[in-house]
Amino acid sequence: MTVVDTLIHARWIIPVEPESVTYEHHTLVIDGGRIIDLLPTELAKQKYQGTTTENLENHALLPGLINSHTHAAMTLMRGIADDLQLMDWLQNHIWPLEQKWMSEAFVKDGTDLAIAEMILGGTTCFNDMYFFPEITAAQAIHHGIRASVGLIVIDFPTVWAENSEAYIEKGLALHEQLRHHPLISTPFAPHAPYTVSDEPLQKIKTLADELELPIHMHVHETLHEIEQEQEKTGQRPLQRLHELGLIDPSFIAVHMTQLTDDEIARFAEAGAHIVHCPESNLKLASGFCPVAKCIAAGINVALGTDGAASNNDLDMFGEMRTAALLGKAVAGDASAIPAMTALRMATINGAKALGLDHETGSLSIGKAADVIAIDLSHLETQPLYCPISQIVYAASRQQVTDVWVAGKRLLKQRHLTTVNVDELRIKIAEWQERLSG
Repeated sequence: MTVVDTLIHARWIIPVEPESVTYEHHTLVIDGGRIIDLLPTELAKQKYQGTTTENLENHALLPGLINSHTHAAMTLMRGIADDLQLMDWLQNHIWPLEQKWMSEAFVKDGTDLAIAEMILGGTTCFNDMYFFPEITAAQAIHHGIRASVGLIVIDFPTVWAENSEAYIEKGLALHEQLRHHPLISTPFAPHAPYTVSDEPLQKIKTLADELELPIHMHVHETLHEIEQEQEKTGQRPLQRLHELGLIDPSFIAVHMTQLTDDEIARFAEAGAHIVHCPESNLKLASGFCPVAKCIAAGINVALGTDGAASNNDLDMFGEMRTAALLGKAVAGDASAIPAMTALRMATINGAKALGLDHETGSLSIGKAADVIAIDLSHLETQPLYCPISQIVYAASRQQVTDVWVAGKRLLKQRHLTTVNVDELRIKIAEWQERLSG
């Protein structure tokens, strides 16, 4: 009998790859932080002995969810400026607060709150874009969560850097520092076409090609953004990005609510990725990403929450449900975005967009053991005819009981193992007092 680190005996295992497969009464075998086997439970009990063994008789095991677009530290501004249009929200509320309060401490505490919320909600990897990325990375490492930490670039000065050149230099230094860390990747993250000019974008493209890094950027978030660019240059932002050479398989475009059929076809041909943030787009009335058309064209579409200041939560279960329902309504087709598609958007599609699908996104032998357990015995998910359907359309994040990242347990029966919740509550209350003053 082979001794391994962890055996998880589960009622259901949904590996995501192969697609639409659900294994019943199977066991996930974890050793050295990786998945080494997935087999029927009776066989597993004969073949393996676990140093730790979990019997999850009412649970489904899934790959950890991937939140493919966040501004983690903005949890500290949750609910501070609701029910506003994007540019009013940004220019008159968020940017002034950031200018006044942005600091290493702000990012540390806000990121801690975001990580706690994400782990509790079954997210094991997040793709971030914010100031002080070195702090975000440090907190992700401290808490044991996987993170794609964006090397942010913006033309105007902030407390973190004075100009685009300084942003790029500091980002490169952070990439060099973290490039061998097993939990951290560092894509470039130019903020948006309207905040980053051609010269830094060209430099980012050159460096991204040399270092084989993705580029993560807000694109076509609102009609206003497009009208502004057309008035300024006579072209739509995507056309400008194409001409600069950015749109290729390493490009991750966030939002994409304003798309023509020609733009969808060209984007698909380039092999680039979209991150759909349905709830943020709805709350800011930014528009609707035509997800069904994009998927039909062959574009890889992932899911993100955006920041908690524009969404108010980091709930990937909510995003899956909203993406599926909204996708049907926008397409005028009830068969568009079925439950399995939404689940893939929240797992393997995110991994592909971030260039991490060799490591995470599915419960495949050889991949890191990024695993979540969902208790489906709750009344809210009964009766249970199809676990995948119940997870997307009926389950809530509160049904996530256990979370592992690279085999390390970060949530044990709803208890966070790396977060001091009482200390965190005190810090967040202090920030609330400052920001509301």
